[in-house]
Amino acid sequence: MSVDHEVDVVVIGLGPGGEDAAGQLAEAGLDVVGIEGELVGGECPYWGCVPSKMMVRAADLVAEVGRSNRLAGPASVHPTWTLVARRIRDEATDTWDDRAAVERLEARGAHLVRGWGRLEGDGRVAVGDRSFRARRGVVLNPGTRPSVPPVPGLEGTPFWTNRGAIEAESVPPRLAVLGGGAIGAELAQVFARFGSRVTVLEAGPRLLGPEEPESASLLAEVFAEEGLEVRTGVEVTSVSHDGSVFTLTTATGVPVVAERLLVATGRHSDLASLGVEAVGLDPAMRTIPVDDRMRVVGAAGLWAVGDATGRGQFTHVSMYQAGIVVADVLGRPLEPADYRALPRVTFTDPEIGSVGMGEAQAREAGIRVRTGFAELATSSRGAIHDGGNRGFVKVVEDADRGVLVGATSAGPTGGEVLGLLALAVHAEVPTERLRHMIYAFPTFHRTIETAVKDLAG
Repeated sequence: MSVDHEVDVVVIGLGPGGEDAAGQLAEAGLDVVGIEGELVGGECPYWGCVPSKMMVRAADLVAEVGRSNRLAGPASVHPTWTLVARRIRDEATDTWDDRAAVERLEARGAHLVRGWGRLEGDGRVAVGDRSFRARRGVVLNPGTRPSVPPVPGLEGTPFWTNRGAIEAESVPPRLAVLGGGAIGAELAQVFARFGSRVTVLEAGPRLLGPEEPESASLLAEVFAEEGLEVRTGVEVTSVSHDGSVFTLTTATGVPVVAERLLVATGRHSDLASLGVEAVGLDPAMRTIPVDDRMRVVGAAGLWAVGDATGRGQFTHVSMYQAGIVVADVLGRPLEPADYRALPRVTFTDPEIGSVGMGEAQAREAGIRVRTGFAELATSSRGAIHDGGNRGFVKVVEDADRGVLVGATSAGPTGGEVLGLLALAVHAEVPTERLRHMIYAFPTFHRTIETAVKDLAG
């Protein structure tokens, strides 16, 4: 392959981590080319984190007004989806246009090339009819795409993935959601609060499979109270679409009929299209193996960040990894990657925030576990809040070392309360010290004190 351009670094994929790495390396004086086949900024600002949380914010306001009767007197709201859809389009520059992101990237000194990058050997990347050789190295940030299960009849129907749901200009009378993970749960509650009759079908035994069982139970109770139907342990055996409605047949139970079907059964990387075999990697692998400096194992001059590394499909993970890559490429001192205190939040109402290990995971790791638990509603802030105050704090302690290895914060501000718990896990703050610190009153985060004290119970 003839090399048309020689640069310092090529970044394939300009999702949050890739864009940030390209920008930082360019600001450091390197000649950087960023390659992107879709929109600069990736899934998060256009079809993921940001617009979905706009939808969640609107839906939470609808629910909060409904709680006014018991606290402040009668109030009513008339949910209007067109306002939500308009706000999302404004944020995504109306037609999912990335001009602002491109200008931001180029202002930092990086060069954008539109297209799909493909590895062609050590330090060599092709995109369309152009090719590049990277003197310093190549950074991979290929992201993921929705996984669609091989259910008979599903292929070829007009089902939604997260993109279809985010772009929706109207609320369907009935919505079936295939998958009860974070994306499915968030969007199911949003559409239900705007008037859809929602049925969630989850193949596993409970909602939010990776989270604590208490989180799944809490969310199932809330969904039931809000009128969402949740079917767990369900195998969908076929899907059909007659031009107006979907029919989902299950191994047991009544078929589900809905005008719209959201498939939210996870995401996967397409490493074969990236050409990883050109650098000695298996194109059939699910994730890119990286070390604690984000160097791709077995491939010199190659780094990877983001979803495809298998460390969590979160913007904050990708950005964290990008910082490590930048330091390594520039030869700066760095702290190796450490995922012990990886935080994550499911933005349902109540929010489910968690960090580190769950109880079962810690036990499987051979840790002698103690747990502490406190209901949010029993706290003073919970009593003050009333209505919408469901939640809890659960802490998981390594009893031999006297430090937290994991925690969950569920409640109206579960993701925010999680901050202290994430710090405690990350810094390995002794639980004895947490037990004797001062917690502001009356706050939701004061429930952490009760949970930590429960460890000694």
